[in-house]
Amino acid sequence: MIGKVRGHAIRLTRTIVNQDDVFVVLGDTICEYNIQKCGQPFLHDWCKKVDDPRDFGVAEIGEDGFISRVVEKPQIPKSNMALVGVYKIKETEQMFQCLESNIREGLRSHGEFSLTDALDCMIKMGSKFKSFKVENWFDCGRKETLLESNATLLKKFGATADPNEFENTVIVQPVSIGGGCNIKNSIIGPNVTIGENSIIDSSILKDSIIGSFSNLYDIVLDDSVIGSDTNLRGESRSLNIGDNTSIDLG
Repeated sequence: MIGKVRGHAIRLTRTIVNQDDVFVVLGDTICEYNIQKCGQPFLHDWCKKVDDPRDFGVAEIGEDGFISRVVEKPQIPKSNMALVGVYKIKETEQMFQCLESNIREGLRSHGEFSLTDALDCMIKMGSKFKSFKVENWFDCGRKETLLESNATLLKKFGATADPNEFENTVIVQPVSIGGGCNIKNSIIGPNVTIGENSIIDSSILKDSIIGSFSNLYDIVLDDSVIGSDTNLRGESRSLNIGDNTSIDLG
């Protein structure tokens, strides 16, 4: 729901933020950057060059390094600099004014009130945004990119699974397993993250993310995202399942 109500969600913070400087960080993005290099006094948009920017907000950057325009998911991008979902805002009152104006006038991009449109409104009103290029960006907005990011982060930061901890189970690193898990008679990995207190029996999992308090029995999963508190039994699948789900595939 964050993507569909992003402008509304930020507008709700108006009474809390007041005139303070703020960071806006979207929940589906992970970045690596040196915050000390983000200097004053300008506003900043975190950016990353991508091969196909049509699925992202896009920043058009002038020769002076300032952003001249931002556009949400343009069909014909004039730049390959994607907005990664991290923003430093100093002129917060102007941001809220632009959000209010866009919502009042029904200005939507791709069916939603977009923060990108509010930022573009600020630029047109004279706000000066500097582009701030991130070192690494792990996009978690779609199943495919979430799994790719999970694999990259597991390789980068190492595994937390002890292969001797679980009964009759083979761990193919890198794998991260939360505390309190009961796993037996299974093959786990590579590139698998399992949340805490999950039960897995007689299963094969690879390239997948399993939420906490899940119960998997006699199943083969590949390239799957399974939410928390989920029960799955039987057969092989590539799945994308939300929280609090019970499915018998037998």
